Formats: sequence, C-alpha cells, structure tokens
Amino acid sequence: MQDRQDRKQVLGRLFVSTLYLSAFTFGGGYVIVTLLKKKFVDEYHWIEDGEMLDLVAIAQSAPGPIAVNGAIVVGYKLAGMVGAAVAAVATIIPPFAIISAISVFYDAFRDNFLVSQMLEGMQAGVAAVIASVVWQMGTDVVRADDKAGVLIMAAAFAACLLGVNVVLVVLAAAGIGVARTLLKGRHAGKGGAA
Repeated sequence: MQDRQDRKQVLGRLFVSTLYLSAFTFGGGYVIVTLLKKKFVDEYHWIEDGEMLDLVAIAQSAPGPIAVNGAIVVGYKLAGMVGAAVAAVATIIPPFAIISAISVFYDAFRDNFLVSQMLEGMQAGVAAVIASVVWQMGTDVVRADDKAGVLIMAAAFAACLLGVNVVLVVLAAAGIGVARTLLKGRHAGKGGAA
C-alpha cells in the first residue's frame, strides 16, 4: 500500500514539475535539460549527476525534440513506462496549448513590433543558458576523472568547430559509448566470476 502511495506521489510530482518546466521554459530543449537537472538532481535528489549525463546523452541521440526526449528518459528512470508517459504528456501540453493559441492569432503576432523585439531579446538569454549547460556538463565530465570521457568530449567539441557534420559526431560518440559500456560489462563479468 505504501509503495503504491509513494509511486502516485512521484508520478504527481513528476507531472507537475515537467508541466511547469515546459510551460515556463523559453529557448528549446537544452534550456529544459538544465532545468530538469536542477529539479530532479539538485532539488529532489532523485537522480545522480552521472546518471543525468547519461540520460541527456540518450535524449540527444533519440529522434525528436530533446525537451520531450529528456522528460521521457527522466520519467522512465523514475517510474518506468508510466513515468515516461506522464512526463511526455506533461511536457507536450504547454507547447501544444501555446502554439494552438498563437495559430489563432497568428496575423496579430506576426507583425507586432513588441512581440518581435521581446523574442529577439530572449535569444541572448537562451544563448547564456545553453552556454551554462555546456559548462556544467563539461565540468561534471572533468570532475568524474574519466580521461577517456574528457578526450571524447574534447574531440567532439573540436570536430564541431572544424565543421564536421553533427550527425557524424553524434553517431561516433554513440558508438564509442556503446563500446565502452560493453567493455565495462565484460570486465565486471570477469571480475565477478573470479
């Protein structure tokens, strides 16, 4: 009985948190990823820092918007398939409602000087938040004292600066991640068998 009540409470907090973050986050998925980290890692302590990095990597690798993918993987980590569904629905509701309202008043918004200036000003704030995400996640990788992880991060950053197609960078990083996970699994299996 207690487990069921705890699960309902987690699902309720998950729904409210992802709904709130989705409703009041401007600037796309990378902004919401930072806020997901602050909410579920720093505030609720439901997820560890390293796990959050892994979840973000999964969200980035999956097709679709990273905001929804991020919420889905966090929801799945916390409450399985039901958590993933709850987080997805909560994340989709605000943009759906806002875009529906904007589409009704599209002509008024399209030529409104104040709206265009406000959106232009938000771009600077979004850039700052994305820079903050990169800095926080990069420092987490460096602090983990994982030389291979730091090398992979530096190589991916350099590849992007050199103009390598982002799809190739993501695929290469995914391949390296899978290989590292399989190797760790083999080493753990051998250590357990010995």
